[in-house]
Amino acid sequence: MKKILLLIFLLPGACVFAQKYEALAMTPPMGWNSWNTFQTKISEQLVMQTADKLVSSGMRDAGYVYLVLDDGWMAMQRDSVTGDLVADPEKFPHGMKTVADYVHSKGLKFGLYNCAGTKTCAGYPGTRGYEYQDARYYASVGIDYLKFDWCYAEGQNAPESYTTMSKALRKAGRPVIFSLCEWGSNKPWEWAAPVGQLWRTTGDIAPVFDSTKQMKGWVANGIMHNADLNEKLNRYAGKGRWNDPDMLEVGNGLMEGENRAHFSIWCMMASPLIAGNDITKMSAATLAIITDRNAIAIDQDTLGVQGYRVQQKDSLEVWVKPLGAGGWAVCFFNRSGGPRVFNYSWSGKVITDPVSGRVLDCGKQTYALYDVWGKKAAGTTAKAFSQPIPGHDVVLMVLSGKP
Repeated sequence: MKKILLLIFLLPGACVFAQKYEALAMTPPMGWNSWNTFQTKISEQLVMQTADKLVSSGMRDAGYVYLVLDDGWMAMQRDSVTGDLVADPEKFPHGMKTVADYVHSKGLKFGLYNCAGTKTCAGYPGTRGYEYQDARYYASVGIDYLKFDWCYAEGQNAPESYTTMSKALRKAGRPVIFSLCEWGSNKPWEWAAPVGQLWRTTGDIAPVFDSTKQMKGWVANGIMHNADLNEKLNRYAGKGRWNDPDMLEVGNGLMEGENRAHFSIWCMMASPLIAGNDITKMSAATLAIITDRNAIAIDQDTLGVQGYRVQQKDSLEVWVKPLGAGGWAVCFFNRSGGPRVFNYSWSGKVITDPVSGRVLDCGKQTYALYDVWGKKAAGTTAKAFSQPIPGHDVVLMVLSGKP
């Protein structure tokens, strides 16, 4: 009888926790990650300055709520007595709980990084064999997001390793967004939906637009290389399960038009929007791009459908994304290096989204147009689109069903 009563007592709480966990990331997560700019050169001061800037710049209010520390936050050895992970005492002299508390005090959420293998990519302690212990540590610190990498994982089975960590996080009792970062090597889009909320579909990104970048012993992908890999996986994305083509390089040395195109394509693909620049030193132009409410609304649209490319000819591309309330987003993208005039007949195209089944037929319905980056009404689909677009730049349109 005591066992039955205990089960009845525990079930309501268990159900509430399950509901909280299942409700995570119903739109693509938004935040900031330290890796693209700082790699392992991170510190307590950097976290606090970044948290302050996320608030004062308006980024938090635009939706960037996750502050995630990537590789290099921990000491090179676990605690010799408990086996727990230990924050690097020089980088984080007051410990990770203090850092997390400061981030939370700013109305933000806090994330950390580790790896499914025996070491992280930078050689710090990995989680292999410590999954449940590390999950308890993360819960005690108060993290809200875990990025989980795939270095030093030779001989491991990816679905098994990531499922074990997922179960450990749930067992620890704190809802945590679980970001699988195994670079798309094991096709996580086919098995990861019950395991985490987002999964990398690509190798690591670099701040180059449409090429690759040679690193020390490996090659990083350019922005459009990752977009090409991610775009074709639209049927796997949805509420609480997002394809991740890696973090944003907006503000990391690209031209302004390239920043705009990069951000637009990520929004069209319903990608997680994880800023990777030094936000304490970003330009006004960079801030304007990453906080544009209309572009973000496309990414965060509650219909939860990933957009895709419907036309690609002579370096001119058309991307579409169905939106809630009957609307659509359409991105005209000049992938060439020089200016081109883009001509497009709205009424001459009938587009059926393969995921939602929604049909865009401007021959039967006229839509009002809003130019996101031009910040202005742009007529209706009754008139063909014809406009010069600079190289590596876009025109991003929102179509409303009530012209």
